[in-house]
Amino acid sequence: MKKTILLVALVIGFLGYSQGDIKEGVITTTQKMSSDNEQMNAQISMMGDMITTTYFKGDKSRTEISSPMTGDMIVVTDGSTKEMITFMNNPMLGKKYMKSTMEIPQEDMDKVTIEKGDATKTVLGYKCQQYFITANMEGKTMEMEVYTTEAINAYSQQTTAYNSKLKGFPLYTTMTMNQMGANITVVSEVTDIKKQALSDDKFSMAILEGYDEMKQN
Repeated sequence: MKKTILLVALVIGFLGYSQGDIKEGVITTTQKMSSDNEQMNAQISMMGDMITTTYFKGDKSRTEISSPMTGDMIVVTDGSTKEMITFMNNPMLGKKYMKSTMEIPQEDMDKVTIEKGDATKTVLGYKCQQYFITANMEGKTMEMEVYTTEAINAYSQQTTAYNSKLKGFPLYTTMTMNQMGANITVVSEVTDIKKQALSDDKFSMAILEGYDEMKQN
């Protein structure tokens, strides 16, 4: 279950930063998971498609996702203070929260390679540039094909560190990785983008009522 939560968190967290035309609003993303392992695929199918909602304003963002298997998850980030807080309402773990920094150690950055591709894709009317990303995580390789647009200005943890090589906000992503001997593919596609004024309260990092801190080993 923890590995499934980690995978979901990776998909949620892989948002980009760009100086674009849309600086405040709401983005809806649909994520579909599949596996070449029948047992794993049966577990994944129980989750169904995952819908992620991301609210962004300046250097702050709030991402919400709900799944029958992993429960509800909220991730709030503040780029100005490099702080991030994650709230999880998990069927097995209960209501937990984790505070962390958005600073990425250089040793982790060195494990990621980014190459600009030759292809483009149009998503929701936005022309997107292709990138290939390879990352080594705990001895395992994760490969991603990402299509990004520079028309959206949103802030989050992962791609900010690699902004010199990876430009824009991902609107379409295919990620492949191996979990417990099974190959898993996650396809994420932005299905709706709205310009919308948002209250600062949406990005509050105050601890939600009923949540206990999750101790990290």
